[in-house]
Amino acid sequence: MKVGLFVPCYVDALYPEAGIATYKLLKHFGIDVSYPEKQTCCGQPMGNAGFEGMSKPLARKFDELFRDFDYIVAPSASCAAYVKIYYPRLLKGEHECLSSKKIMDIVEFLHDVLKITSLPGSFPHVVSVHNSCHGVRELGLSAPSERNIPPYNKIIDLLKLLKDITVKEPERKDECCGFGGMFSVEETAVSIRMGEDKIDRHIATGAEFVTGPDSSCLMHMAGIAKREKKPIKFVHVAQILAAGL
Repeated sequence: MKVGLFVPCYVDALYPEAGIATYKLLKHFGIDVSYPEKQTCCGQPMGNAGFEGMSKPLARKFDELFRDFDYIVAPSASCAAYVKIYYPRLLKGEHECLSSKKIMDIVEFLHDVLKITSLPGSFPHVVSVHNSCHGVRELGLSAPSERNIPPYNKIIDLLKLLKDITVKEPERKDECCGFGGMFSVEETAVSIRMGEDKIDRHIATGAEFVTGPDSSCLMHMAGIAKREKKPIKFVHVAQILAAGL
């Protein structure tokens, strides 16, 4: 099995440790993993802002770089969802987009493809899970509350494979944290208030850490928590899963 590692902008520039943890996890489970060095942004920021014409050349480049891998794995539910859902439309009329059928978030890949049943590490802390919007509603990492379907959560399933960890979820567990890319820029006051509410609900679980599949959401909440001196820390789920590797 050949896997291409896609490291999105937020991870590359601000949270490289999440990318390194993803690589370690893949290698630990014996995956033949490669990192195409010419990879760039997936185009989501431009596409979400309405400039899809600017996203097209990035989608084209991405598909050329990654189309021959068996799977493409990213430490980002948001960017993986953009490639999976929007690339076929962006490239329609040019050629079949193969990468959109192969991309997965690291949680999806470990849970659904490798179906792992054990992890070697220990994380002796209380952790509250942040179910990011794209992860829940576009990748199906957990059951969206509005659909009234039987509950499941792939993030929690994986975290519980670690020794000594206590996993919690906040009240209104899949409500948005307020980041939303350009939303946080254009509607700053609303975005911050949503973030404050979300952080307070995570703190109410008694958690020491908040974790999730999207560095962008964690960055948004971490910035608010730091400024307001709220007693909680934030870490990407791949870093916790890779504990001890």
